[in-house]
Amino acid sequence: MNCEMDEFDKKILGLIQHDATMSVAEMAEQVGLSSTPCWRRLQNLEKSGVIKGRTAQLDAASLNVGVTVMVMVRTSQHNAEWLGRFARAVESIPEIVDLFRMSGDMDYLMKIVVPSIDGYDAVYRRLIESIELSDVSSAFVMETIKSTTALPLSYA
Repeated sequence: MNCEMDEFDKKILGLIQHDATMSVAEMAEQVGLSSTPCWRRLQNLEKSGVIKGRTAQLDAASLNVGVTVMVMVRTSQHNAEWLGRFARAVESIPEIVDLFRMSGDMDYLMKIVVPSIDGYDAVYRRLIESIELSDVSSAFVMETIKSTTALPLSYA
């Protein structure tokens, strides 16, 4: 969705990306608006779908899901019925936190968070019981160098 935005909107988005709990009054002060116009802009960004939701970032290790696995999937089936079953299977497994349809050599890329290699094996078994896959290749993340949900705003 493309939405006309000015510098005030971009500043609001920058602030909310880094702290969704910030009060409208504090946000307004930082962007140089009074509270009511800032609140209206925030509401318009939400209504237009630019702001899809507000969430908290949790520490995976504190929740005993400190092992991240990137899983590359290939399939020999490229039809809507299979894709629907695959999407439902993935949706039913909470350890799969991201799923992307890819171009190139692999069809799908998943990000899975689990407590251990055994935890990944259990997720893998649940997945292959739910849907047929041609090839599955996994890579365990050794270190996270950068991880952010903040999107660049210079293109908006």
